[in-house]
Amino acid sequence: MKECYYLYSVNSIKQKDKTIECTFFDGKKRSLPIENIDELYIMNEMNMTTKLLHLLGRYGVTVHFFDYYENYTGSFCPRESKLSGYLLVKQVSAYTNHEQRMYIAKNIIKAASGNIYRNLRYYNSRGKDCKNAMQQIQSLSKQIDNVTEINQLMGIEGNIRREYYSAWNIIIDQNIDFKKRVYYPPDNMINSLISFVNHLVYSKTVSAIYKTQLNPTVSYLHQPSTHRYSLALDISEIFKPLLADRLIFSLLNRNQITDDSFMTTLNGLRLTKKASQTISQAFEDKVKTTIQHKDLKKKVSYQELIKLEVNKLVKYLIGEKDYTGFEIWW
Repeated sequence: MKECYYLYSVNSIKQKDKTIECTFFDGKKRSLPIENIDELYIMNEMNMTTKLLHLLGRYGVTVHFFDYYENYTGSFCPRESKLSGYLLVKQVSAYTNHEQRMYIAKNIIKAASGNIYRNLRYYNSRGKDCKNAMQQIQSLSKQIDNVTEINQLMGIEGNIRREYYSAWNIIIDQNIDFKKRVYYPPDNMINSLISFVNHLVYSKTVSAIYKTQLNPTVSYLHQPSTHRYSLALDISEIFKPLLADRLIFSLLNRNQITDDSFMTTLNGLRLTKKASQTISQAFEDKVKTTIQHKDLKKKVSYQELIKLEVNKLVKYLIGEKDYTGFEIWW
Protein backbone atom coordinates (compact mmCIF):
# COMPACT_ATOMS: atom_id res chain seq x y z
CA MET A 1 0.00 0.00 0.00
CA LYS A 2 1.32 3.43 -0.96
CA GLU A 3 2.15 5.88 1.81
CA CYS A 4 2.13 9.63 2.41
CA TYR A 5 5.44 11.08 3.60
CA TYR A 6 5.92 14.34 5.53
CA LEU A 7 9.45 15.67 5.01
CA TYR A 8 10.88 18.05 7.62
CA SER A 9 14.32 19.71 7.68
CA VAL A 10 15.06 18.57 4.14
CA ASN A 11 17.67 20.56 2.23
CA SER A 12 17.11 18.87 -1.13
CA ILE A 13 15.49 15.90 -2.83
CA LYS A 14 16.54 14.38 -6.12
CA GLN A 15 15.98 11.34 -8.29
CA LYS A 16 18.32 8.40 -7.84
CA ASP A 17 17.30 5.58 -10.18
CA LYS A 18 13.72 4.75 -9.11
CA THR A 19 14.06 6.24 -5.65
CA ILE A 20 13.81 9.72 -4.20
CA GLU A 21 16.92 10.63 -2.23
CA CYS A 22 16.28 13.14 0.56
CA THR A 23 19.24 15.06 2.00
CA PHE A 24 18.55 16.66 5.38
CA PHE A 25 20.13 19.79 6.82
CA ASP A 26 22.27 17.66 9.15
CA GLY A 27 23.72 15.79 6.15
CA LYS A 28 21.79 12.56 6.71
CA LYS A 29 20.11 10.94 3.72
CA ARG A 30 17.00 8.85 3.22
CA SER A 31 15.81 7.00 0.11
CA LEU A 32 12.14 6.48 -0.70
CA PRO A 33 11.18 3.99 -3.45
CA ILE A 34 8.94 5.82 -5.91
CA GLU A 35 6.53 2.86 -6.10
CA ASN A 36 5.74 3.28 -2.38
CA ILE A 37 4.77 6.96 -2.52
CA ASP A 38 1.24 8.28 -2.82
CA GLU A 39 1.82 11.88 -1.69
CA LEU A 40 4.71 13.99 -0.42
CA TYR A 41 4.32 16.85 2.04
CA ILE A 42 7.31 19.21 1.97
CA MET A 43 7.27 21.08 5.27
CA ASN A 44 10.03 23.61 4.64
CA GLU A 45 11.73 25.45 1.78
CA MET A 46 14.08 23.17 -0.16
CA ASN A 47 15.71 22.45 -3.51
CA MET A 48 14.45 19.96 -6.06
CA THR A 49 15.25 19.20 -9.70
CA THR A 50 13.09 19.11 -12.82
CA LYS A 51 14.32 15.54 -13.35
CA LEU A 52 12.69 14.63 -10.06
CA LEU A 53 9.46 16.34 -11.07
CA HIS A 54 9.38 14.27 -14.26
CA LEU A 55 9.71 11.10 -12.15
CA LEU A 56 6.98 12.20 -9.74
CA GLY A 57 4.69 13.04 -12.66
CA ARG A 58 5.31 9.72 -14.35
CA TYR A 59 4.32 7.81 -11.20
CA GLY A 60 1.37 10.04 -10.35
CA VAL A 61 2.80 11.40 -7.08
CA THR A 62 1.26 14.64 -5.78
CA VAL A 63 3.52 16.98 -3.80
CA HIS A 64 2.15 19.56 -1.34
CA PHE A 65 4.34 22.46 -0.20
CA PHE A 66 4.21 24.29 3.16
CA ASP A 67 6.29 27.28 4.24
CA TYR A 68 8.21 28.03 7.43
CA TYR A 69 4.97 28.96 9.21
CA GLU A 70 3.10 25.76 8.24
CA ASN A 71 1.07 27.67 5.65
CA TYR A 72 0.09 25.73 2.56
CA THR A 73 1.74 27.36 -0.47
CA GLY A 74 0.78 25.07 -3.35
CA SER A 75 0.83 21.62 -4.91
CA PHE A 76 2.61 19.89 -7.73
CA CYS A 77 0.03 17.73 -9.43
CA PRO A 78 0.95 15.18 -12.12
CA ARG A 79 -0.18 15.79 -15.67
CA GLU A 80 -3.85 14.96 -15.92
CA SER A 81 -4.18 11.38 -17.16
CA LYS A 82 -7.97 11.17 -16.95
CA LEU A 83 -9.01 14.01 -19.20
CA SER A 84 -12.66 14.21 -20.19
CA GLY A 85 -13.88 17.01 -22.40
CA TYR A 86 -17.42 15.79 -21.86
CA LEU A 87 -17.18 16.09 -18.07
CA LEU A 88 -15.45 19.48 -18.29
CA VAL A 89 -18.33 20.81 -20.38
CA LYS A 90 -20.82 19.44 -17.85
CA GLN A 91 -18.83 20.89 -14.95
CA VAL A 92 -18.67 24.37 -16.47
CA SER A 93 -22.32 24.19 -17.55
CA ALA A 94 -23.35 23.47 -13.94
CA TYR A 95 -21.38 26.51 -12.81
CA THR A 96 -22.94 28.86 -15.37
CA ASN A 97 -26.44 27.50 -14.70
CA HIS A 98 -27.52 29.43 -11.60
CA GLU A 99 -30.05 26.84 -10.49
CA GLN A 100 -27.54 23.98 -10.73
CA ARG A 101 -24.80 25.94 -9.02
CA MET A 102 -27.10 26.84 -6.14
CA TYR A 103 -28.23 23.21 -5.85
CA ILE A 104 -24.66 21.95 -5.45
CA ALA A 105 -23.60 24.80 -3.16
CA LYS A 106 -26.63 24.37 -0.90
CA ASN A 107 -25.99 20.66 -0.54
CA ILE A 108 -22.37 21.34 0.41
CA ILE A 109 -23.42 23.77 3.14
CA LYS A 110 -26.20 21.44 4.35
CA ALA A 111 -23.67 18.64 4.74
CA ALA A 112 -21.06 20.88 6.41
CA SER A 113 -23.61 22.31 8.87
CA GLY A 114 -24.96 18.81 9.57
CA ASN A 115 -21.44 17.60 10.41
CA ILE A 116 -20.85 20.65 12.60
CA TYR A 117 -24.11 19.94 14.45
CA ARG A 118 -23.11 16.30 15.01
CA ASN A 119 -19.78 17.39 16.49
CA LEU A 120 -21.65 19.55 18.98
CA ARG A 121 -24.15 16.78 19.71
CA TYR A 122 -21.29 14.37 20.37
CA TYR A 123 -19.68 16.62 22.97
CA ASN A 124 -23.01 17.70 24.43
CA SER A 125 -23.74 14.04 25.19
CA ARG A 126 -20.43 13.90 27.06
CA GLY A 127 -21.20 16.65 29.51
CA LYS A 128 -20.21 19.71 27.46
CA ASP A 129 -23.14 22.11 27.35
CA CYS A 130 -23.42 22.93 23.64
CA LYS A 131 -27.22 23.20 23.55
CA ASN A 132 -27.37 26.91 22.73
CA ALA A 133 -25.01 26.62 19.75
CA MET A 134 -26.88 23.51 18.56
CA GLN A 135 -30.21 25.34 18.63
CA GLN A 136 -28.81 28.35 16.78
CA ILE A 137 -27.23 26.16 14.10
CA GLN A 138 -30.45 24.23 13.59
CA SER A 139 -32.31 27.50 13.12
CA LEU A 140 -29.73 28.86 10.66
CA SER A 141 -29.65 25.60 8.69
CA LYS A 142 -33.39 25.90 8.04
CA GLN A 143 -32.70 29.10 6.10
CA ILE A 144 -30.48 27.39 3.51
CA ASP A 145 -33.28 26.32 1.17
CA ASN A 146 -34.73 29.84 1.06
CA VAL A 147 -31.69 31.74 -0.22
CA THR A 148 -31.32 32.50 -3.92
CA GLU A 149 -27.76 33.81 -4.19
CA ILE A 150 -24.31 32.45 -3.35
CA ASN A 151 -23.41 35.45 -1.18
CA GLN A 152 -26.54 34.84 0.93
CA LEU A 153 -25.53 31.20 1.33
CA MET A 154 -22.00 32.18 2.34
CA GLY A 155 -23.53 34.55 4.90
CA ILE A 156 -25.47 31.70 6.50
CA GLU A 157 -22.36 29.53 6.46
CA GLY A 158 -20.42 32.30 8.23
CA ASN A 159 -23.11 32.62 10.90
CA ILE A 160 -23.16 28.86 11.44
CA ARG A 161 -19.39 28.86 11.88
CA ARG A 162 -19.59 31.76 14.32
CA GLU A 163 -22.10 29.89 16.50
CA TYR A 164 -20.00 26.74 16.23
CA TYR A 165 -16.82 28.51 17.32
CA SER A 166 -18.67 30.01 20.29
CA ALA A 167 -18.86 26.48 21.74
CA TRP A 168 -15.17 25.65 21.31
CA ASN A 169 -14.17 27.12 24.68
CA ILE A 170 -16.72 24.72 26.19
CA ILE A 171 -15.52 21.67 24.25
CA ILE A 172 -11.79 22.29 24.78
CA ASP A 173 -10.50 21.60 28.27
CA GLN A 174 -7.44 23.86 28.05
CA ASN A 175 -7.90 27.51 29.02
CA ILE A 176 -7.56 29.21 25.63
CA ASP A 177 -9.31 32.51 24.94
CA PHE A 178 -10.81 31.75 21.53
CA LYS A 179 -13.35 34.39 20.52
CA LYS A 180 -13.33 34.37 16.72
CA ARG A 181 -11.57 32.99 13.67
CA VAL A 182 -8.44 34.99 12.86
CA TYR A 183 -6.61 33.91 9.72
CA TYR A 184 -3.37 35.83 9.40
CA PRO A 185 -1.51 36.11 11.57
CA PRO A 186 -3.13 33.56 13.92
CA ASP A 187 -3.55 35.19 17.33
CA ASN A 188 -3.82 32.09 19.52
CA MET A 189 -3.25 28.35 19.62
CA ILE A 190 -6.65 27.42 18.23
CA ASN A 191 -6.48 29.73 15.22
CA SER A 192 -3.01 28.44 14.44
CA LEU A 193 -4.21 24.83 14.65
CA ILE A 194 -7.30 25.48 12.53
CA SER A 195 -5.20 27.01 9.75
CA PHE A 196 -2.66 24.16 9.70
CA VAL A 197 -5.09 21.24 9.91
CA ASN A 198 -7.50 22.83 7.41
CA HIS A 199 -4.58 23.03 4.98
CA LEU A 200 -3.99 19.30 5.44
CA VAL A 201 -7.66 18.55 4.67
CA TYR A 202 -7.47 20.80 1.60
CA SER A 203 -4.34 18.98 0.39
CA LYS A 204 -6.03 15.58 0.70
CA THR A 205 -9.01 16.92 -1.24
CA VAL A 206 -6.78 18.26 -4.02
CA SER A 207 -5.24 14.79 -4.36
CA ALA A 208 -8.67 13.12 -4.44
CA ILE A 209 -9.92 15.45 -7.19
CA TYR A 210 -6.82 14.85 -9.32
CA LYS A 211 -7.60 11.13 -9.31
CA THR A 212 -10.87 11.83 -11.11
CA GLN A 213 -11.74 13.59 -14.36
CA LEU A 214 -12.95 16.73 -12.58
CA ASN A 215 -11.22 20.06 -13.10
CA PRO A 216 -10.16 21.34 -9.64
CA THR A 217 -10.53 25.02 -10.61
CA VAL A 218 -14.26 24.90 -11.45
CA SER A 219 -16.23 25.26 -8.22
CA TYR A 220 -19.74 26.06 -7.02
CA LEU A 221 -19.72 27.41 -3.46
CA HIS A 222 -16.44 29.31 -3.69
CA GLN A 223 -15.80 31.60 -6.63
CA PRO A 224 -13.31 30.10 -9.11
CA SER A 225 -9.99 31.95 -9.15
CA THR A 226 -6.58 31.75 -10.80
CA HIS A 227 -4.64 31.14 -7.59
CA ARG A 228 -6.29 28.14 -5.96
CA TYR A 229 -8.09 24.86 -6.56
CA SER A 230 -11.47 26.23 -5.54
CA LEU A 231 -13.34 22.94 -6.00
CA ALA A 232 -11.10 21.51 -3.26
CA LEU A 233 -12.25 24.39 -1.03
CA ASP A 234 -15.87 23.36 -1.72
CA ILE A 235 -15.38 19.69 -0.85
CA SER A 236 -13.15 20.49 2.14
CA GLU A 237 -16.02 22.35 3.82
CA ILE A 238 -17.83 19.02 4.22
CA PHE A 239 -14.90 17.20 5.81
CA LYS A 240 -13.32 19.88 8.03
CA PRO A 241 -15.69 19.16 10.95
CA LEU A 242 -14.85 15.45 10.83
CA LEU A 243 -11.15 15.50 9.97
CA ALA A 244 -9.85 18.87 11.19
CA ASP A 245 -12.06 19.97 14.08
CA ARG A 246 -12.34 16.60 15.82
CA LEU A 247 -8.59 16.16 15.53
CA ILE A 248 -7.98 19.57 17.12
CA PHE A 249 -10.36 18.78 19.99
CA SER A 250 -8.61 15.47 20.61
CA LEU A 251 -5.06 16.88 20.47
CA LEU A 252 -5.88 19.69 22.90
CA ASN A 253 -8.00 17.66 25.32
CA ARG A 254 -5.34 14.97 25.54
CA ASN A 255 -2.67 17.66 26.03
CA GLN A 256 -0.73 16.41 23.03
CA ILE A 257 -0.63 20.07 21.96
CA THR A 258 -0.07 22.73 24.63
CA ASP A 259 1.47 26.21 25.00
CA ASP A 260 4.87 24.59 24.68
CA SER A 261 3.98 23.46 21.15
CA PHE A 262 4.20 27.02 19.79
CA MET A 263 6.74 29.73 19.22
CA THR A 264 5.86 33.42 19.00
CA THR A 265 7.14 35.14 15.85
CA LEU A 266 6.56 38.44 14.04
CA ASN A 267 3.95 36.60 11.95
CA GLY A 268 1.99 35.21 14.88
CA LEU A 269 2.25 31.81 16.49
CA ARG A 270 4.22 29.07 14.81
CA LEU A 271 4.15 25.37 15.64
CA THR A 272 7.39 23.78 16.73
CA LYS A 273 8.76 21.07 14.48
CA LYS A 274 7.89 18.42 17.06
CA ALA A 275 4.29 19.68 17.34
CA SER A 276 3.88 19.85 13.58
CA GLN A 277 5.11 16.27 13.28
CA THR A 278 2.73 15.16 16.04
CA ILE A 279 -0.22 16.75 14.24
CA SER A 280 0.79 15.39 10.82
CA GLN A 281 1.08 11.85 12.17
CA ALA A 282 -2.25 12.14 14.02
CA PHE A 283 -3.87 13.44 10.84
CA GLU A 284 -2.54 10.54 8.76
CA ASP A 285 -3.78 8.08 11.39
CA LYS A 286 -7.15 9.83 11.27
CA VAL A 287 -7.62 9.64 7.49
CA LYS A 288 -6.67 5.95 7.56
CA THR A 289 -9.38 5.22 10.14
CA THR A 290 -12.10 2.99 8.68
CA ILE A 291 -15.85 2.92 9.26
CA GLN A 292 -18.58 0.58 8.11
CA HIS A 293 -20.24 2.45 5.23
CA LYS A 294 -24.00 2.29 5.60
CA ASP A 295 -24.67 2.27 1.84
CA LEU A 296 -21.67 0.37 0.47
CA LYS A 297 -21.91 -2.22 3.28
CA LYS A 298 -18.13 -2.37 3.64
CA LYS A 299 -15.36 -0.65 5.55
CA VAL A 300 -13.92 2.50 4.01
CA SER A 301 -11.32 4.94 5.31
CA TYR A 302 -11.97 8.62 5.87
CA GLN A 303 -9.62 9.32 2.97
CA GLU A 304 -11.77 7.11 0.75
CA LEU A 305 -14.84 9.07 1.89
CA ILE A 306 -13.35 12.17 0.26
CA LYS A 307 -12.85 10.32 -3.03
CA LEU A 308 -16.38 8.91 -2.83
CA GLU A 309 -17.67 12.46 -2.35
CA VAL A 310 -15.88 13.66 -5.45
CA ASN A 311 -17.26 10.74 -7.43
CA LYS A 312 -20.79 11.56 -6.21
CA LEU A 313 -20.37 15.00 -7.74
CA VAL A 314 -19.24 13.43 -11.01
CA LYS A 315 -22.36 11.26 -11.11
CA TYR A 316 -24.55 14.30 -10.56
CA LEU A 317 -22.85 16.31 -13.29
CA ILE A 318 -23.31 13.57 -15.89
CA GLY A 319 -26.94 13.06 -14.88
CA GLU A 320 -26.68 9.68 -13.18
CA LYS A 321 -27.73 10.58 -9.64
CA ASP A 322 -28.79 13.54 -7.50
CA TYR A 323 -26.07 14.99 -5.29
CA THR A 324 -26.26 15.15 -1.51
CA GLY A 325 -23.22 15.96 0.59
CA PHE A 326 -21.70 13.47 3.03
CA GLU A 327 -23.01 13.68 6.57
CA ILE A 328 -21.79 11.85 9.64
CA TRP A 329 -24.31 9.17 10.63
CA TRP A 330 -22.68 7.84 13.76
